[in-house]
Amino acid sequence: MVNLYQQFLGFLKHIEGLAPLALRIYLAPVLMQAGYNKLSHFSDTAAWFGNPDWGLGLPFPEVMTALAAGTEFFGGFLLLIGLATRLVAIPMMFTMFVAAFAVHIDNGWLAIADASSWLANDNVAASAEKLAAAKSILQQHGNYDWLTSSGNFVILNNGIEFAITYLFMLLALLMLGGGRYTSVDHFIGKRFLS
Repeated sequence: MVNLYQQFLGFLKHIEGLAPLALRIYLAPVLMQAGYNKLSHFSDTAAWFGNPDWGLGLPFPEVMTALAAGTEFFGGFLLLIGLATRLVAIPMMFTMFVAAFAVHIDNGWLAIADASSWLANDNVAASAEKLAAAKSILQQHGNYDWLTSSGNFVILNNGIEFAITYLFMLLALLMLGGGRYTSVDHFIGKRFLS
């Protein structure tokens, strides 16, 4: 039995690059889109970053916007190809940490409101009634079948769920690297560090 398990582990060693590859392929488009949105609406994002009344109240909002947008967009591309994976994971983790605790924390855990969840806070619990009212209005006054043909309506709670999940995925990439056989990092390391 021990020998069979050792053979299994030996097999896994040859495909261990698939896990970091899956993380990279999942994270890259999400982060690149977030960075692209910040770059496309740079002045609005900088205003939100800097405004203490209705925004985040961060210092140097233009610099912070450029850093966040660049980290997400260009870092996401580097993740996609697996280049400098461990290094790029660090500023991305910092960006996700700031997003979680400066933007999303007041909304609780859930990203999408689910009143039946044990993680639901008062805001999420109240969302069920609001969602039912919105659906009723749309059923009476809109083409509800067409409106829901692409999926159900939900209420975005905007909690820390996604930011923390991305943070932990990036932590895994920091520890694992880009992946054996599946990243530019692997081939650079094999060529220059062997």
